[in-house]
Amino acid sequence: MDTRDEQALRSAKLYYLSGFSQAQVADELGVSRPTVAKLLAHARDRGFVTITVNDPREARGELTDQLLMMYPALRQVHIVDAAHPDSLLDELGQAGARVVEAEVFDGACVGVSWGRTMYAIARALEPLATEGVEVVQLKGGMSYTQSTTNDLDTINLFCRALHANALTLPLPVIFDNAEVKEVVEQDRHIAHILERGRHADVAVFTVGHIAQESLPLNLGYLNDEELAILEANAVGDACSRFFDAQGAIAVDSIDRRTVGITLENLKTRPTRILVAGGRAKAQAIAVALDMGLASHLVIDRETARRIVEKHVS
Repeated sequence: MDTRDEQALRSAKLYYLSGFSQAQVADELGVSRPTVAKLLAHARDRGFVTITVNDPREARGELTDQLLMMYPALRQVHIVDAAHPDSLLDELGQAGARVVEAEVFDGACVGVSWGRTMYAIARALEPLATEGVEVVQLKGGMSYTQSTTNDLDTINLFCRALHANALTLPLPVIFDNAEVKEVVEQDRHIAHILERGRHADVAVFTVGHIAQESLPLNLGYLNDEELAILEANAVGDACSRFFDAQGAIAVDSIDRRTVGITLENLKTRPTRILVAGGRAKAQAIAVALDMGLASHLVIDRETARRIVEKHVS
């Protein structure tokens, strides 16, 4: 056990067992509040601290245990019981927001994707008394059609709730030309935002499936031929990185034109909160979990059951 482990343990005991605030822990140890927040996160990552929330609306049960056993990268599973399909998005948003609130700490860099589910999470966030938080956009978000990504609204709502500064990517998520994209990414301001996203402490994202109504396919980024290739090869996307049933990039030529965090980068983030649901997304979610993209999962019960049943069969 090294010095950082020792500090993390001491911080965790003061914070969780003695009831100290982060500021009091900082005074006791003679360090800054952001350092305490990082030590507490280190304690959780090392398994020194485990947190159990006994929600009477959500029995942990066999389904949650099965998902945790099937996907070793998962540390938490939160299952939503949606009363009606029309309420699923709001229910996922509420549950996702509670997980975000529990995981964000003073001084954290929070990477945020966009989409309908992400917007639902953002709308459900309650204000936190956090300090020094930074919210960074994980992928470009401009649309070439009447469809809206709600990317800026999502970022702004996260910033308002977390008392955070924003780093936004004022770019399309998929460029027409890979060479142009590479030149734009060399801009000092853009390069800084992308670098912050690659080093986010907490990443919040969703998974999409490949269907005509899917948002990423209706923003004017892709022509008819490219859409047909995607529909033939991809099963889903995370942060607009389209993947096939084996978890490989579905179409390299599209991926090279895509602005934002890569799947490999995403997998390295300490806390990765995946919020997604709906039976149509079951395969895409399962592949994302197979890839180890998520450490925390928020999902509806029906979709979770379909994933488990498919895995068992």
